[in-house]
Amino acid sequence: MRGRTRAAVDWAKGFVLARGTLVLLAFFYAGNAVSALLRLPVPGSVVGMVMLAAALHFHLLPPHWVRGAADLLIGHMQLLYIPPGVGVMAYFGLLRREWLPIVAAGVVGMLAVLVVVGILQQWMERRG
Repeated sequence: MRGRTRAAVDWAKGFVLARGTLVLLAFFYAGNAVSALLRLPVPGSVVGMVMLAAALHFHLLPPHWVRGAADLLIGHMQLLYIPPGVGVMAYFGLLRREWLPIVAAGVVGMLAVLVVVGILQQWMERRG
């Protein structure tokens, strides 16, 4: 700690976490606004994530501003899957009736992602 009190260190960590959370929320709401204004077929959260990635890529946003909040969210990601899991169980009857198209869509989607990522990886490796 080198001369800084424990309270000062805790306050600084809290500030870093709050700043990162506010930045992530700002991009989330900005993405929602852009998606709604332009009537995009893409969810606003995805637009906000792309905007955040672009801001980080072009050095418009220092990565350390969001690192603390992002690490906290990633560290507790398993908890974020509980509400959707409960929601899925509310439609168990529908899932039982329509399991084949759901599984087929999942497999086709997974294969599409695998092919696209493979092609992009090979392209990036050739570029150097």
